[in-house]
Amino acid sequence: MNSMIYKNKKPLLVFLIPAFTIMLIYLYYPFAMNIYNSFSDIKGLGRAATGLNSPWYSNYIELFSDQKMKIAVLNTLKLMLCTIVFQVGIALVLALLIDNIRIGKNFFRIAYFFPIIISATALGLLFNLIFLYDGGMLNNFLELFTRHEVLIDWKDKSRWMFTMFAPIMWQYIGFYFVVIITGLNNISSELYEAAAIDGASGFKCIRYIKLPLLHNVLCTCLILAITGSLKVFDLPWTMMPTGMPLDQSWLTGTYMYHVTFNASNVDYGSTIAIVIVLLGIVIAQIANIVFKEKDYC
Repeated sequence: MNSMIYKNKKPLLVFLIPAFTIMLIYLYYPFAMNIYNSFSDIKGLGRAATGLNSPWYSNYIELFSDQKMKIAVLNTLKLMLCTIVFQVGIALVLALLIDNIRIGKNFFRIAYFFPIIISATALGLLFNLIFLYDGGMLNNFLELFTRHEVLIDWKDKSRWMFTMFAPIMWQYIGFYFVVIITGLNNISSELYEAAAIDGASGFKCIRYIKLPLLHNVLCTCLILAITGSLKVFDLPWTMMPTGMPLDQSWLTGTYMYHVTFNASNVDYGSTIAIVIVLLGIVIAQIANIVFKEKDYC
């Protein structure tokens, strides 16, 4: 009977064509125009291109000599690594811990997911107050324990990475926590019962049941972490606009915004956008090959 449901596929087009049309207008067409703009000469927002650059690939050549772009790509790769290790890693540990308790599961789910629903801009302003040089909460907290005046500049050239990365890690741990805890809930209880009969301990259940069956879920989290780190913008821009300090805190997203809207170099900003997309595709494909999903059917 199930094979007969979709025998006539014409009605499916009624639902697919509107969705595809919207994607064509608001996704594929702008992306194609962005590729064209990367070869054009556009020196102001809202201005039409005056023609192609001379040579037409000059923006892509400039990428290799742009020190700020090199810094942005390197920082983004560092953020990507931290996202995989800390966001997904801590979320996995939290999910495994919560899965083993019976009382308070819903409370922890809400508590860990709560930062996701807060605006990233609001969080950036909040953490700016926490890391404030004079009178910031963190410096006051350290002063309380050391009993000496503490004036640490958390945004100087030696600490800015922790100051910017920590809020990003904290905000999205709850997202991966919910994804992983959902994967744990889909594991059949019969497997745990069989393991209990065989005398398997809690750690053996994690090693031989939970982690193997979470493989595909963790692969999904990995891809989301890679692509998400390339698109991070609002929180870092709120905390450290214009690459402060000393142009060291650029990410690909913040640098693209700065070039396009602050420097009004629209065509070069389009080029950076293309690079971000290509980085996401290449790294995500590599991750798919290395961490290939498994079929447990």
